[in-house]
Amino acid sequence: MKELIIKNENKILLIVLDGLGGLPINGKTELDKANTPNLDELTRKSELGLVISVDYGITPGSGPGHLALFGYDPLEIKIGRGVLEALGLGLKLNENTLAIRGNFATLKNGKIVSRRAGRINSEENKRLCEKLQKEIKFIKDCEIEFHPGIEHRFVILIKGENLLEEIKETDPQKDGLPPFLPASLSEESKKTSEILKILIEKGAEILKDEEKANYFLLRGYSKVPQIENFCERYQLKSLAIATYPMYKGIASLVGMDVIKSSISSWEEEIEELKRNYENYDFFYLHFKEIDTAGEDGDFERKVSLIEKFDSLLPQILKLNFSVIAITSDHSTPALIKGHSWHPSPFLLYSSFSRNNEKVKFCEKSCQKGSLGIFKATKVLPLLLAYSLRLKKFGA
Repeated sequence: MKELIIKNENKILLIVLDGLGGLPINGKTELDKANTPNLDELTRKSELGLVISVDYGITPGSGPGHLALFGYDPLEIKIGRGVLEALGLGLKLNENTLAIRGNFATLKNGKIVSRRAGRINSEENKRLCEKLQKEIKFIKDCEIEFHPGIEHRFVILIKGENLLEEIKETDPQKDGLPPFLPASLSEESKKTSEILKILIEKGAEILKDEEKANYFLLRGYSKVPQIENFCERYQLKSLAIATYPMYKGIASLVGMDVIKSSISSWEEEIEELKRNYENYDFFYLHFKEIDTAGEDGDFERKVSLIEKFDSLLPQILKLNFSVIAITSDHSTPALIKGHSWHPSPFLLYSSFSRNNEKVKFCEKSCQKGSLGIFKATKVLPLLLAYSLRLKKFGA
């Protein structure tokens, strides 16, 4: 690939509408039901397809889903969510740091009744992290740090020697079940397991009087991996624009510049896109809340958020990107209330796209599209080709 890449002034925009794909409820998916005149008009001038993030039948996490979209094989490069959340918060990690994604949760009679503590707000999250940090600074010979994220999400950093990731996650992934213990999955990870058991016990004692967030769940144990720099790999000066730490984290990890200022709305993200348009070749623009609505099983809210994006799309189109791709890192059907294995809708617009008949942007149209069903790792080569950044292969 590197030998084929040539530089030019064409600008590329990858829009990730997190959790976009859906399944029919009363005969229609969320995209089917949404009123999306701007997306539909763009669809008429675009190539369509469906992308598979990892492999057939595999339900992707957000990390693997994004890695694939950025052109990396998620089966070869495994990145835990803890590292992504930590990097997204701007935290410094080294080879002796174990990063963990935490969820504040509600525990009752030994069972998790809300895995997200009712989606507490970020200010409450900050207060709880400060409360934990005041009481827990060291366990055995390791330093412990608590860092608040957004809503119920936070990061725990454990700093010490011989810490390993081979630990069972404590999140049962469904309400109404008891949390798991952080059991060691290898002989070498027993030390880490014991530290985490003490951490959970101490944390539960400190939080026991809280009405909602009286417990926390641990996920995504991870350390920083070695990964090839995205900008060097594709010869693209690249910028990531996102609101949630996890998505900033994965962009930072692969070497993209990341908007550091605090932004909390789609409108603010688009303003950052406008402000930085002249300074970069490639832009990754992430919109999260569609996924949240899908995870909550809120079909109508997911529809309304898709419609909101459609209303904002003309502002993006006015910037005259040479290539625009709109897709997702995974599907999150409201019917399932979680990520799913279903391929994600994919739209690719450029001056060199073959036009469609007038169709609606939805799963069915994408299934019939000229690009077919393909691996998400092929997205970047397509974006390079449609921006005329790949020269001919062979004589």
